Amino acid sequence: MQTILILNARIVNEGQILEQDILVKNGFIDTIAPNLSHLVVDRLIDAKGQYVLPGVIDDQVHFREPGLTHKASIYTEAKAAVAGGVTSFMEMPNTVPNALTQALLEDKYQIASKTSLANYSFFMGASNDNYDEVMKTICPDVCGIKIFMGSSTGNMLVDSPDVLEKLFSTAPCLIATHCEDEPTVRQRTEMFKERYGDQVPYDIHALIRNEEACLKSSSLAVSLAQKYGTRLHILHISTGEETSLFEIGSYGNSSISDIEKRQKKITSEACVHHLWFDAEDYHRLGNLIKCNPAIKAPHHKEQILQAVLDNRIDVIATDHAPHTWEEKSKGYWAAPSGLPLVQHSLNIMLEFAAQGKISLERVVEKMSHAVADVFRIEKRGYIREGYWADLVLVDLNQTTFVSKENILFKCGWSPLEGTTFQSKVTHTLVSGHVVYENGTFDESKQGKRLRFSH
Repeated sequence: MQTILILNARIVNEGQILEQDILVKNGFIDTIAPNLSHLVVDRLIDAKGQYVLPGVIDDQVHFREPGLTHKASIYTEAKAAVAGGVTSFMEMPNTVPNALTQALLEDKYQIASKTSLANYSFFMGASNDNYDEVMKTICPDVCGIKIFMGSSTGNMLVDSPDVLEKLFSTAPCLIATHCEDEPTVRQRTEMFKERYGDQVPYDIHALIRNEEACLKSSSLAVSLAQKYGTRLHILHISTGEETSLFEIGSYGNSSISDIEKRQKKITSEACVHHLWFDAEDYHRLGNLIKCNPAIKAPHHKEQILQAVLDNRIDVIATDHAPHTWEEKSKGYWAAPSGLPLVQHSLNIMLEFAAQGKISLERVVEKMSHAVADVFRIEKRGYIREGYWADLVLVDLNQTTFVSKENILFKCGWSPLEGTTFQSKVTHTLVSGHVVYENGTFDESKQGKRLRFSH
């Protein structure tokens, strides 16, 4: 049984920052208390001057395996994730082939069990014609069902009203949706093609995939969930208008029990790029920040952040979606949508904390606690005795400079290149294993499959 002792930790957890020690035994947090330095352990980590956070849980990534491994693989992207403090991920079904059968879904779990340095789960994909397969999903073993209510990478658009009604009325577990109204996007695409031809300004992306397309689709998803009492999680909210669909929450209230937190039926997510970038950045970055739903005008990121702070938006994630430099270098119409972010999402949010826009406690709430609650993940997302030791040590007195030399994504680029963050991830523990320490990796153990109490 391996034992690890983290001394002098400033633990950021459940709305508090307390200086205590953490004893880890056999993968789990055994004891949280002051003055544990007398204990004899296998491994000692002195966290003096640093903060210890529960590992980030990213509920939306595209790691591209199987079928698109020229862009990324579960191994490469999970490695980048743990270097950035992300200890668990939930991956999307639009790989090749799409994960539309239970057998194909299980193939991804098998790959991850052999190669992922982070803990993992995979969404079951829905289409217009795989309802029976979706209903076979074993919910304690799978994070949820993904419905593309607007097309994105892949061919998984669910646009049949009858199928949507069936899925929302009978889904055995949480439904996560990509919400953009496809007829609106198609109509506006044709309109702008006629207007500009091939000479398209990059910021046209925000006008094609506009506020109307997002709000119309998100409103439909919410109405279906309200009609049938469905557990609905709307991914990557990109407009201020959509935030009005959600109630101001009381999540930060310590008197709210774990059970009450996990009973919220309709939840939502913001992604770091919709908080960090805005439409003005298309002039500088072009296709590198082309993504679906689009990064929009500056006022939206302010409104989204406000919704994060008042709990209309529950969690923060990345929608990490790498493409090769060659693919992104094509003209606007040909370049795919998506950008790689999972290595630096925690740095982004810690930068907002340094700027006084959000507290450290709220960063932890939105990137760890609330994700565990929304998805009902067992024994993760908090620093608690008896929970898995998914832990991140960060130093707010060191910096992280993003350059091609230290980017770990397989695609080898980031829209954040040249950025200096006022924080540094020094250690990452995944299920009690120190997988990352100051730029070096211990790959002797893989992460574990997430389990859910549906």
